[in-house]
Amino acid sequence: MKNIVIQVNDLSKQYRLGLVGRKSLSHDINRWWFGIRGKEDPYLKIGEENNRVIKGNSEYVWALRDINFEVKQGEVLGIIGRNGAGKSTLLKILSKVTAPTRGSIKVKGKIASLLEVGTGFHPDLSGRENVFLNGAILGMTKKEVSAKFDEIVDFAGVERYIDTPVKRYSSGMYVRLAFAVAAHLEPDILIVDEVLAVGDAEFQKKCLGRMKDVSGEGRTVLFVSHNMTAVQTICNSALLLENGLITANGNTEDIVDIYLKKVVKNILQKEWTKEDAPGNELVKIKSIRAIPLSANKLEQVLLETPVDIEFAFWNFITNLTFNLSMHVFNSSDQMVFASRSPDYTVNNGLQKLVCHIPGNLLNNGGYYINMMIVQNSNALHVLKEAISFEVVEIERKTGWLQKWPGFVRPALDWSICSNEIEIQN
Repeated sequence: MKNIVIQVNDLSKQYRLGLVGRKSLSHDINRWWFGIRGKEDPYLKIGEENNRVIKGNSEYVWALRDINFEVKQGEVLGIIGRNGAGKSTLLKILSKVTAPTRGSIKVKGKIASLLEVGTGFHPDLSGRENVFLNGAILGMTKKEVSAKFDEIVDFAGVERYIDTPVKRYSSGMYVRLAFAVAAHLEPDILIVDEVLAVGDAEFQKKCLGRMKDVSGEGRTVLFVSHNMTAVQTICNSALLLENGLITANGNTEDIVDIYLKKVVKNILQKEWTKEDAPGNELVKIKSIRAIPLSANKLEQVLLETPVDIEFAFWNFITNLTFNLSMHVFNSSDQMVFASRSPDYTVNNGLQKLVCHIPGNLLNNGGYYINMMIVQNSNALHVLKEAISFEVVEIERKTGWLQKWPGFVRPALDWSICSNEIEIQN
C-alpha cells in the first residue's frame, strides 16, 4: 500500500548474555563452517525467550523474535510493555542504531529519533551548534534550519543557554532541546522513547501536543511510554510487547486494557511475622487486607461492592499519636483519591484500623494502594503498592460500550422536579 511508511517483516534480534557483543571466535568459526555448507546459523536455534524473571539454560537470548507490523503515514503508534519486553531494542533497530539478527525493515522517509537523553548531540558543542548539526544529519540545509531555529529554542525554553556547551545542561534541559530539534526539523517519522519522563509536567504536555501536531501534518510517530494516559491521549493504534514477542496489536484502548489487566493482579492481602515485617524500630506492619463485602463472598470487587481496607501494625512507641494516610492509584499511576484517618493516641502493641470504601465509587479498572503511618506530619513508615485489586463491571446497563470516563464512578441520586413544560406567551 502506498501509505505504508514502515513495514517490519519477521524481525528478530539475538544477544549473547554476559558479553558486549554476541560474537566469539569459536562461534564465528562455527557460523562460517555452517554457512559455507549452506546451512542456517546454528546459534539461531538455541536462543531462549527474553524472560528476565527466569534463569534459563542458554547463553543466547532473543530480545525480539518474529516481529511483524506495519505503520501508515500519519499514524501515531504506541509501543507498550513491561521493562525488558524489547521496546527500546525495537526502536534502536528502526533508528538503525543496531542491526537485526534476521528479518527486514522497509522505511519510507527521514527518521528523527529521541531514544535517550542526548541522542545525536555532541557534548562539547553548544545548543545552537547541535541544532544545526542535527538538521544536517536529517538532510536539511542551513537556511532551512535557520528558519526553524527560533521556534525550536522557544519550544525548548533554553534561550539563555543556547550558546552554552550541552554537556553543562541538566538532563531536563538536554531532553527539552533534543525533543524540540527532533520534532521541529520536519522528519517524516518521529521516534520517541521514554525519555520524556525526564521533563516536567508542563513540558510533557507540550511534547504530547507537538506529537499530535506532527501526526496532523501527515507525519508518523512511534511512541514508547509507561504512561498509559499519554499513550491513550495521542496514539490511534498500539502494539503490546511481551518477552520480545508481539502479543497484541490494534486499537489503543483495547491494547492498553489488555496490558493493564496483565499488570494489575488481585493481591487482596499481605501478612508478615514480626521477624520479616516491613518497618523499623518504631513500627512494623503486620498485615493489610482488602475485604470485598459482597453478598456472594467472591474474591472479586464489582462496581457496586463495598470494600473494607484493614491495616494492622505493631507500635513500639509509648503514647504514640498517629494517623494513617491511604493513597489509591489506578493502573496508570494516577492518584484517584487520598484519605486520612483521625489522630489516635495508643500505647505499645498491636493496632488495627479499618477504612470503608463504599460501593459505586471506583470506576472499573485496576487499582493499588499506598499506606503511610504518620506522626506529627512525619512518616514513620511508607508501604508502597501494599495491595492491588481490579474493580469489575459484570453488566453495563446503558448503551455506552467503552470504558466509562473518569477516575471515579459514583452512583449519585437524581430526581426529576417536574415534567411540566413552561410555555411563555
